[in-house]
Amino acid sequence: MAENGKVIVTGCMGAEPEKITDKYPKVLAITGPQQYESVLDAVHRAAPPKHDPFLDLVPPEGIKLTPRHYAYLKISEGCNNRCTFCIIPKLRGDLVSRPAGDVLREAERLVTAGVKELLVISQDTSAYGVDIKYAASRWKDREVRAKFLDLSRELGTLGAWVRLHYVYPYPHVDDVIPLMADGVVLPYLDIPFQHASPDVLKRMKRPAAQEKTLGRIARWREICPDLTLRSTFIVGFPGETEKDFEMLLDWLDEASLDRVGCFRYEPVRGATSNDLAAPVPKEVTEERWHRFMAHQQAISKKRLKRKVGSRQQIIIDEVGSTVAKGRSKGDAPEIDGAVYVKSKRPLRVGEFATVKIERADEYDLHGTAVGY
Repeated sequence: MAENGKVIVTGCMGAEPEKITDKYPKVLAITGPQQYESVLDAVHRAAPPKHDPFLDLVPPEGIKLTPRHYAYLKISEGCNNRCTFCIIPKLRGDLVSRPAGDVLREAERLVTAGVKELLVISQDTSAYGVDIKYAASRWKDREVRAKFLDLSRELGTLGAWVRLHYVYPYPHVDDVIPLMADGVVLPYLDIPFQHASPDVLKRMKRPAAQEKTLGRIARWREICPDLTLRSTFIVGFPGETEKDFEMLLDWLDEASLDRVGCFRYEPVRGATSNDLAAPVPKEVTEERWHRFMAHQQAISKKRLKRKVGSRQQIIIDEVGSTVAKGRSKGDAPEIDGAVYVKSKRPLRVGEFATVKIERADEYDLHGTAVGY
């Protein structure tokens, strides 16, 4: 704050402001989730805007904070699940889905404004529409149901990459895989599996039939061989035994996921998981986290190595004097790896290039542009 001026805190934590003000009493403002107007009010209090009739008109495509070539598309708020480690439903409430027509109109405006990639997000993306009984709404010349499959199919007609995040592994997710195989949406699924031990998953209130999940993953890859799977896991969950953890490592070997993140369990105030079983000592959690990361790193490296020699379509995020940084269809911005691209001519941010992959390391790919 001393270097960068005033700070505004917004989002989930803003619903409990006293936790923030106790530690950081000098923050400019604290707002809850979805309180866009409050954020702008706070900004304008700190830096009153000068009226300019030529600049103050908001363009029809709206204003976004991400780079011009990609945008996050939120399709719902809240969550109906009651995972024991999560307090999001307490902060944001139950699932509230947006009508499909509204989502598609926003997506179309973004694409018109130059967005090349739409990142579909919510707290539980695959539950989209269940709260409104999948009600149809008008989109152009047709009615579109508020269903995960229907929305994915329609988004795929807009001419941008469509990437699906935070997909809870409900059975109907299987229906979207053929869309990926056909190139309608990106062959990418972000599914937070969280663990593999049935006992731990039961305490988490997550789906516990992970052996069936392995079978589904195998079928998904049969249908769409280029599918990239990303997931997140928690180690050190209350009651997690060494046997539970070893089961998780074995499951990772079987699942062979492409991209994986791992969190050390920390008790969150208000989460029921805190009292379900004996806490795992911090030093044990730390040791397991390091073992997990080393184990998965070897798997990810092996998965990436398969792409050496292939040609991949890459979207460029950053340009340098000799090498540009971009992403393949299997890489989401900020959370996955990157593709470093050499090119005979300067590349532009937001441009697509065909890149021959020449080498891979634990997380990233390296190659040369062979087409534009």
